Parts: sequence; structure tokens; C-alpha cells
Amino acid sequence: MSEIKDIKTDQVKNKLLELFDDVLTHDGFGEIKIEMRILKRQQKEVILHCGKQYRFVIDTPQQPSNE
Repeated sequence: MSEIKDIKTDQVKNKLLELFDDVLTHDGFGEIKIEMRILKRQQKEVILHCGKQYRFVIDTPQQPSNE
């Protein structure tokens, strides 16, 4: 699996890890849900649900061509 390097995707990943740590240390039940929607202009909207909604719009990573 390749790792995608981009400032916007790093923000989403960091927020997801932060939410994971919060739920892990919480004394009760916790739930994290990730939603992705395709937008125009080769972008995606990523929504992290964890009590609140955190919304990000990122550029869709390009697949390397196998030539």
C-alpha cells in the first residue's frame, strides 16, 4: 500500500489519530465514523464523525500509471 503525502491529507490523518487517542482514553463508549464523497474537480470531501463533524476537502490523489 502506498503512502500519500499531501498537506491536506496529513491534516485529515492527524485529526483522525487525535480522535482515536481521545476515544481510546475516554472512560466510556466511543465511536468514529469516516465518510468520503466525490466532488467535482478531482476532489473529495472527508467527514470525520466523533461527537462533532470535522469536514475536509482534499484533492483526489492520482494513481501512478503502469507503463
